Amino acid sequence: MFVKSLELSNFRNYKTLSINFKNGTNILYGDNAQGKTNILEAVYVAGTTKSHKGSKDREMIQLNQEESHIRMFIEKNLIVHRIDMHLKKNKPKGVAIDGVPIRKSSELFGLINLVFFSPEDLSIIKNGPSDRRRFLDFELCQLDKVYLSDLANYNKIINQRNNLLKQISFKTELLETLSIWDMQLCEFGKRIIVRREQFIQELNKIVFDIHKRLSGGKEELIIKYEPNVLTEDMDSKVEKQREKDIYYKLTSVGPHRDDICFTVKDVDIRKYGSQGQQRTAALSLKLAEIELVRQTIKDEPILLLDDVLSELDRNRQNYLLNSIEGIQTLITCTGLEEFVTNRFQIDKLYRVVEGSVTAENNIKEQ
Repeated sequence: MFVKSLELSNFRNYKTLSINFKNGTNILYGDNAQGKTNILEAVYVAGTTKSHKGSKDREMIQLNQEESHIRMFIEKNLIVHRIDMHLKKNKPKGVAIDGVPIRKSSELFGLINLVFFSPEDLSIIKNGPSDRRRFLDFELCQLDKVYLSDLANYNKIINQRNNLLKQISFKTELLETLSIWDMQLCEFGKRIIVRREQFIQELNKIVFDIHKRLSGGKEELIIKYEPNVLTEDMDSKVEKQREKDIYYKLTSVGPHRDDICFTVKDVDIRKYGSQGQQRTAALSLKLAEIELVRQTIKDEPILLLDDVLSELDRNRQNYLLNSIEGIQTLITCTGLEEFVTNRFQIDKLYRVVEGSVTAENNIKEQ
């Protein structure tokens, strides 16, 4: 699969934009704050309905405008699909696939598989548990529609249960309805825990070899799933924590409190690893993500690299660039030195200046 073209209207700093991509390596270069990342964000939004930054729809709409439009053409299994997305300031976004509106954003998942890699991802190991859960959830939602549905239901239940916990202090008679939400919390929570466990096992099989090669054979990375509660204990723990939940008005038990541990020689590198170890583990994780998607969908994902190469040393740069051959990649950078040095094949080159994108000849033609 690959992105053929992207059209923007009133998106971020682009009044209008129309850009065609090659099924290969596409470089967007220019100074900082010119709009390079906004193009990758638009691709990501069109493929997932969400911003990789966590931005709200109204924040992506150009100043003094009421709505923004993204249109993206992709080719998958020799069939071209069109994705249209209308972002609106005060209303839910509108999404259509091949001209047909979809009722749920979840219907878009699986049509296109994206892997986004930014400098912030290099900190996923040392950041808080929420970042690692976000990684888990996004990848599983792309690959497994059952998980996507279970997670959506679980999140709704958490919100409803938390609202009920707040109301109970004012209306004690509502206490008898809590068991209904507890039952659903456990039902969907257990499904999520089981699927996350499977995912980590699958990821471990891939990341082990990648990390060993990246570290020159010196280190062996093991990812461990740390569930907040085991499936067999969830019912009893939810019941046991009920009074505490009512007091704090929050749900304290469930996979919304899970984490992932990364160990090298039995050392938890989240807490005790060097910055180099943490970055190598993060890079290994992203490369494993690409390979897992490839194995699952029997196709290549689309890779979005947002100014990552400048954050990596030469060895890690080379490993990353060698690993993405054959994958359509959209790369942003401030300069071309890293590509010239690595003699990297560039299929399409764009210069981005203040929201204006100009196609240029590639390195070999200059």
